[in-house]
Amino acid sequence: MTKRIIWLLITVCAAIVLLYLSRFWIFDLWGRPGLFGLRSLPPGGNLVARWVRGTPLAQFDLIIWVCGVFLVLTWLEKLYHQLTHKDA
Repeated sequence: MTKRIIWLLITVCAAIVLLYLSRFWIFDLWGRPGLFGLRSLPPGGNLVARWVRGTPLAQFDLIIWVCGVFLVLTWLEKLYHQLTHKDA
């Protein structure tokens, strides 16, 4: 039971990080200089759009984010199955 809770917490933390990377982050939880004073971590999120701004990929930032979310959640699921199912 505790393993399941730990994996749920890991998944929730990953989801929060992925949400922060997206354009859907609506919370300003820290000051304008950025989290821990890092300009690369602004309070408004939307980091994927910032990373691809000025490149030919800028119009595809939402698709890039969706593919990244899919990959991260797939890797988390594979890691979970490797660590919990010893016979597989």
